[in-house]
This record gives sequence, structure tokens and C-alpha cells, in this order.
Amino acid sequence: MHALSIPTWIIHISSVIEWIAAIWLIWTYAEVTQNQAWRALSFGMLPALVSAMCACTWHLFDNAPELEWIVTLQAAMTVVGNITLCLAAWWIWRLAPRATPQEPPLQTKDK
Repeated sequence: MHALSIPTWIIHISSVIEWIAAIWLIWTYAEVTQNQAWRALSFGMLPALVSAMCACTWHLFDNAPELEWIVTLQAAMTVVGNITLCLAAWWIWRLAPRATPQEPPLQTKDK
């Protein structure tokens, strides 16, 4: 617990809580809009949440050298999370309704 100051702990813990709230809000948005592509974003956020929890866990145990594998896990989850978030955003974009371009009005010749 001595590895971080109290204000830094507050930031770490509140970030994890905010991420959980964001996952829940996006899941709720998917249900309300009946757009299931948004659920993919909720799932895509989970590896990043695991990454944040790894950081908090490692700091909780004063950055113990025997727990350095948690740092490796955190890095891996960050990479996986970035990829899953990118894929989820792409899927939302792909399934978004598109406006069809309107044709210009026909020009008629007046005599």
C-alpha cells in the first residue's frame, strides 16, 4: 500500500469504477436501442478493465518483484483491449445506418 499516495489510489480506484460504470451504461444503451453492436463494445472494454485491475493489484502489494507477472498480464490485456475496442468500434460503424446520397434534380429545358 505504500507504493502509491492516497490521491493516486483515489485516481486508480475511481478509474476502475468509472470503467465498470461505462461498460454497464453501454450495455444498457444496447438494450434500449436494440442495437446489439453496442454490446460488442461492452465486451471489448473488459480486457482494458482487467488491465486496470492488474495495475491496482500490483500496487496493492507494493510492487512486489514476485508479482511482476501481473505487469506482463497488464501489458497483454492492454494490447488485447486496444484490439477488441478497435474491432467493436469498427463493428458499430459497419452496422450503422447510412444516409443514401440524393440524386440531383433533373434539369429540363424550357422553350
